[in-house]
Amino acid sequence: MARSSSGKSVARAAATGGGATYRGQMPVNWYAALVVIVLVGIASVALAKYNYNKTPAVVEPTTNTTWHAALAFDICGTTEQPLTASPVPAKTGLTTTGNGVLLIAPKTASEAGNNATLGKFAQEYTGLTLTNTTLKYPTASVPEYRNGQKCAAGTPDAGKVGEVQARSWVVTTKSSNNQLVQVGGLTTSKAADLKFANRQLITVGFVPAGVALPKPPGTTIAALLQVLSGTQPVATTTTTVAGATTTTAPTAATTTTSAPAATTTTTPLTTTTRPPATTTTTKK
Repeated sequence: MARSSSGKSVARAAATGGGATYRGQMPVNWYAALVVIVLVGIASVALAKYNYNKTPAVVEPTTNTTWHAALAFDICGTTEQPLTASPVPAKTGLTTTGNGVLLIAPKTASEAGNNATLGKFAQEYTGLTLTNTTLKYPTASVPEYRNGQKCAAGTPDAGKVGEVQARSWVVTTKSSNNQLVQVGGLTTSKAADLKFANRQLITVGFVPAGVALPKPPGTTIAALLQVLSGTQPVATTTTTVAGATTTTAPTAATTTTSAPAATTTTTPLTTTTRPPATTTTTKK
């Protein structure tokens, strides 16, 4: 059977490798796609290596950190007494020594880094409630306050509408004269979210809007400075034995033992605390 003309044309094209016109064309799109694939592969490898070698940023305080801060409460114009000391030993790493000084030494990741906040401390301190809208100081005579409520009768801010706030400073040293100063005075309406810092002064309060909270009392600041300088222990341990109370103090104590007699009279021990010393920290 004779071949058709179309069949002959196909055969001739196959014999010549597709013709001179086809052979002269360069497959630009194919080469461009190949280049793009190679570049994307190189970039992917480089990015993966960078992320692998990159050291993640560490947010302090870590579980190996020990910081100290001072904490006070001002509710409706009244400065409350410092919180009583946290139990010893404590399960938490955010504790108070009972003189207004906070010990910030996280034990777990839930207390470290950005989790080291006033709100976290309040969650772990029995009787204290602190959120961004609520404050309850752990004393029966002080009611719970919520944003928008009025201060109770008998307080300096009685009848005024208040809100939960926190104000903070950081104790630092001026390089020019080595004098201790308190830097900051920043107020936040999100008190529970306030993150701890080392050498920090904090006042938490329920006050009318626009009222600036004061710094913690001088005795509280002095106690913090003593702890920072190492002249006073973080906590004092009290032990009760057979009706007698023994206090372990940082300084040496003199003990006098009386010979037993038929009648024994126990005289209460009177302890006099010297005023806190003034401490100047020199920046190295």
